[in-house]
Amino acid sequence: MKKMARFASALTIGALLLTGCGGNKEKSWSEDYELKDVKFPLEEKVTLKFMTSSSPLAPEDPNDKLIYKRLEEDTNVHVEWRNFVGEAFPERRNLAMSSGEMPDAIINSAYSDYELLKLAEDGAIIPVNDLIDQYMPNLKKVLEEAPQYRSMMTAPDGNIYSFPWIEELGEGRESIHSVDDFPWINVEWLKKLGLEMPKTTEELKKVLIAFRDNDPAGNGQTIPMSFMINHGGEDLTFLFGSFGLGDTWDRTVVTNDGKVALTAADEGYKEAIKFLNDLYKENLLDIEGFEQDWPTYVAKGQEGRYGMYFTWDKANITGNNDTYDLMPPVAGPDGHINVARNNGMGFDRARMVITSANKNLELTAKWIDELYDPLQSVQDNWGTYGDDKQQNIFEYDQSANMLKHLDLQGTAPVELRERTSVGGPLAILDSYYGNVTTMPDDAAWRLGLMKDVMVPHMTADYIYPRVFFSLDELKRLSEIEVDFFAYVNRKRAEWITNGKIDEEWDEYLAELERLGYSEWLEIKQSGFDRSIK
Repeated sequence: MKKMARFASALTIGALLLTGCGGNKEKSWSEDYELKDVKFPLEEKVTLKFMTSSSPLAPEDPNDKLIYKRLEEDTNVHVEWRNFVGEAFPERRNLAMSSGEMPDAIINSAYSDYELLKLAEDGAIIPVNDLIDQYMPNLKKVLEEAPQYRSMMTAPDGNIYSFPWIEELGEGRESIHSVDDFPWINVEWLKKLGLEMPKTTEELKKVLIAFRDNDPAGNGQTIPMSFMINHGGEDLTFLFGSFGLGDTWDRTVVTNDGKVALTAADEGYKEAIKFLNDLYKENLLDIEGFEQDWPTYVAKGQEGRYGMYFTWDKANITGNNDTYDLMPPVAGPDGHINVARNNGMGFDRARMVITSANKNLELTAKWIDELYDPLQSVQDNWGTYGDDKQQNIFEYDQSANMLKHLDLQGTAPVELRERTSVGGPLAILDSYYGNVTTMPDDAAWRLGLMKDVMVPHMTADYIYPRVFFSLDELKRLSEIEVDFFAYVNRKRAEWITNGKIDEEWDEYLAELERLGYSEWLEIKQSGFDRSIK
């Protein structure tokens, strides 16, 4: 086994220093069971040793989850877990890989592309192409039905080093991932104050002023508009579409002539910032929006203080009620309307890896392939049925061999899913809905809003795809982006509050260039061009 002395991504340096990259500890991987032509359930139980991460809401021992209990019964494979929560996981994962105490596999591994390729280069994880072809019929079937995922899984050297998570919910512009930050507006306040749903940025400003002046929350508690700056779905990103290219969480869009563009260098971006500065000067923006965390954001929403705010699903902030409704995109000063498409999709390249310490490759591959069985994948992703100790996500219709989502009766979907699901490698294709499972009510509702409200105003033909860059490209992108995006995000917040974007714009563009803007654009463009060939 090749040690990890040369692995030096930012996330692993601390672990390498702690271990000296070397000392030989008590080996923790499984013995070689010498199993061939594996069929489940095995005649005699064996143990594999996996590392994983999980939600703090989930059981400390993953084997306490009903999904894993059933999987052990079906396979007669016991998994001995090393499970870590939150920030502890990356450190412990990297420590295990650098010290030689490697597990057989890591599930919910959360590796970046750079880390994945460095691990492969150092021989710490293995290519799995042959394992897929020889031992994984469930995954092969997924890749035959949706061949685009094989290309996204494949590294520039032609190898596949990890198993993906795939969740399809709508296609193209109608994908549920096309817009992250929905703008939710308090329609009860609109009605109470005799206001119409705003259709332009100027009308939106007038509505927010009315919220400020009439204080419908009472006792001065009204917050006309809240947000979390530079925080994905909670950012003010959506409003930039009224002024040009719009904006995305990664500041990257592709124009309809196939050119990659940085949203934060667009003239429309400058006009959007000026509009937001105007709102700031009118005391219409939540002053805490520039520093608040998620619990604070949720708490104020649950207190009913927001006139308008941004997030993926209003149920997570203000509850699943009729107080708030989705605000359609508003026209800018020149009548421009655009809903920028996010570069998100239901795909995670590195959801599970097999380490070079693993002596039971056929057994491990076939166990992983069980996770790609359609009925199993559905449960892995959302939760299960028939649990007599806690609330269930599904009921199982045995006659139809189908899992049907239950009414959650007010339970927050994300909390129940984190307690009962297992994540990991899985695949849910659009073809499964109506055959293997029903679509979750919250997803179906959001897809309807996407189709009716957002898609008619999307002008982009492309999203920036999940390019698998080379190790050299990833290294250079990482070097550029660490300072580049920190600067972009800092100036974004500064300009909204100080209004100095006009006088500082040329200096800003020059600084972007100094930080590697042209080289970043060239690498991103090259990756896009390769992906569409």
